[in-house]
Amino acid sequence: MPAYAIARLQDAAPHPDIAEYLDRITATFTPYGGRFLVHVTPHETVEGTWPGAVVMIGFPDLPQARAWWNSPAYQEIAPLRSRHIEGDIILVEGVPDGYDPSGTAEAVRQAAQGSD
Repeated sequence: MPAYAIARLQDAAPHPDIAEYLDRITATFTPYGGRFLVHVTPHETVEGTWPGAVVMIGFPDLPQARAWWNSPAYQEIAPLRSRHIEGDIILVEGVPDGYDPSGTAEAVRQAAQGSD
């Protein structure tokens, strides 16, 4: 099942460390089947607030995403970003092809009945 690394990055200011990070990041996730899906492209907030920039990297599965995050290659460059850009980063598993949320809806119905 596909997995994703999703980052919401804020307060980025130009710095040579960030340029070095950007030069090196692709080489850290390529061995794990990763690829950029979104990289600081403009976004439209249609509900709530979402300040900052969005980055999303796709992986074949969650173990590959975790392996990339924990890899020596990525951990070596991560401080180049984290020292200069605040943000939230998550790893999340996708849903299978043909996913139907009706099973989750039924679980919510049952939980709601129990809370009445």
